[in-house]
Amino acid sequence: MGDSYLLGKRGEDAAAKFLQEIGYEIIGRNYRYMKAEIDLIARKGDTLAIVEVKTRTGTPLEKVLDAIHRRKIERLLQAADHFIVSNQLQVNARFDIIWITRDRKGFKLDHIENAFYHF
Repeated sequence: MGDSYLLGKRGEDAAAKFLQEIGYEIIGRNYRYMKAEIDLIARKGDTLAIVEVKTRTGTPLEKVLDAIHRRKIERLLQAADHFIVSNQLQVNARFDIIWITRDRKGFKLDHIENAFYHF
């Protein structure tokens, strides 16, 4: 496994831990449907957070947001819909980004709720 894969895995683990600490239950990880993969699916009450985790070293947040393009959003929407219907969930869904930056001091985490809307 490469350094990039390990960094991403550590980032997803940190994001899951963060969400659990603020009261979310992680109900899915690396959920795949067709060409989409949802990094984390977390639930708190009747809210389902579909979470895209981005872990980088020294990359500004603006560059990460550029990486989440329209087609990726459409795929995430399809995967989220499939997950919700398949599991017969009655929830309000939203799409979050957890942006993690690693530097010499460790990890810095930013949680962006409702990062994008579908139509």
